[in-house]
Amino acid sequence: MAYKIGIEAQRIFREKKHGMDFVALEMIRNLQKIDRVNEYVIFVKPDADRCLAPSENFKIVELPGSTYPYWEQIMLPGAAKKEKVDLIHCTSNTAPLQTDIPLVLTLHDVIYMEKSPFAGGSLYQKFGNVYRRMVVPRIIKHAKSIITVSEYEKGIIAKQFPDISDKIEVVYNGKSEYFHSNYTESEIEAVNKKYNLPYEFIFFLGNTDPKKNLKRVIEAYISYCKNAENPQKLVIADYSRSSLDDILSRLNAKEYANQFVLPGYILNKELPLIYNKAQLFLYPSLRESFGIPIIEAMACGVPVITSDVASMPEVSGGAALLVDPKDASSIADAIKKVIEDKAFSKKLIQKGINRAKDFEWKLTSEMVSDLYKNLIFN
Repeated sequence: MAYKIGIEAQRIFREKKHGMDFVALEMIRNLQKIDRVNEYVIFVKPDADRCLAPSENFKIVELPGSTYPYWEQIMLPGAAKKEKVDLIHCTSNTAPLQTDIPLVLTLHDVIYMEKSPFAGGSLYQKFGNVYRRMVVPRIIKHAKSIITVSEYEKGIIAKQFPDISDKIEVVYNGKSEYFHSNYTESEIEAVNKKYNLPYEFIFFLGNTDPKKNLKRVIEAYISYCKNAENPQKLVIADYSRSSLDDILSRLNAKEYANQFVLPGYILNKELPLIYNKAQLFLYPSLRESFGIPIIEAMACGVPVITSDVASMPEVSGGAALLVDPKDASSIADAIKKVIEDKAFSKKLIQKGINRAKDFEWKLTSEMVSDLYKNLIFN
């Protein structure tokens, strides 16, 4: 007996996608490959990057909406009812408050519910946290199942909401198939040239989210520079020069400005080539529910430094060098260790390549498909 599933993927058509967008996109792409029997309706907001095509049993419904809450609370439930789906899966932490359709919610994290949320962040990020604090506690009560992305986050959610602990399922994220270390030198150099990157460099995926720990990363990097004879430059993706200058000014370190390379937003399909060129990938985040870049970087054969807190030890699985993310000297020492100790670096690379093999989007989608089936027929 076939069923009909609705999947909320509001932001996957936007050009500058981030973590949750790619999780939804890759899950759907792999469901297309493994399920040719059941029907799917993918609800998206119109935008420039039409990265997903319909297929025989996958329909794409584009819903306009001026704001995220309006799209989610008004447009989505109406469209899902019209399509007569048996189940709706909302993929990005929140969902409609008013719907009679059985709901699956992917709850990536509950950082916004914690007593000591990270200070700072953009106005957009602050509004998003307020919206989630309003919506999530009400949604999870009537959701049929809650998917989260690590055992660590399952424990955090269960502690925050003990009444729904029996509904939480862990489904690990994966890595896209183009994250690997088999690119040619000319392919790597072409992307390197496009973003005007140095021959050798340390790579950090930065943005304005306070949990990314950028200020402390910069502080640690400057410490490394002070103690290195020929320090490698630090490439920070998705970050502005004015924001960097502000941090350097506060650290009284303006003389190090030329050590930083800021290529702006990097297309996801070009990230693997930059990982392949990097001598080290830095990911000392303060808080992650999973941390997909850890696995992506490992798959590309670059040694990884990440944090000894939250989900990062679980995900890295002993294949990364762990540091205290609140201790700049710990990060600086780790940078020096990986850059200067080539034998140690090679061991991390091999461990990382092996670890990355455990995370595939096909497995993620198979687990999600089984969950749909169990909820509908049980």
